[in-house]
Amino acid sequence: MNQQHEDERTRIRAAIDRLLAGQPTSSNGSLTAVALAAEAGVHRMALQKRHADLKEEFYARVRTETHQTPEVEKRLRTEVVRLKEALKDSRAAEAASRHRAEQMALVAAVLILRQPDRQDQPAPDNVFPLRPSGN
Repeated sequence: MNQQHEDERTRIRAAIDRLLAGQPTSSNGSLTAVALAAEAGVHRMALQKRHADLKEEFYARVRTETHQTPEVEKRLRTEVVRLKEALKDSRAAEAASRHRAEQMALVAAVLILRQPDRQDQPAPDNVFPLRPSGN
């Protein structure tokens, strides 16, 4: 590693300590990667890409030292719950649609197979046959 990377890592470690101590100097003090990058004075993508191990170390320390779940994990857990509910609703809607389709198929089969005797039941006055009678 070059000197710039070592300097960034030193600043990130110091920023982790300040954030966990509740003494931020350059960020809003939230326990997030964005606040950590701002606190350390490094670009967020540098933290995400070059120093991902330090970011994970930060989140591990947040869990153990503060007994909190990191904000990112909270958001993801909330999204998982929302998606599970959406999936459940979607599956219920699919089952209802499938049931309606089966019922419609059964009704169509009954109507196709049922051929009433035309002599037994006269057609109502408002019903016109599609095929002319006598053919």
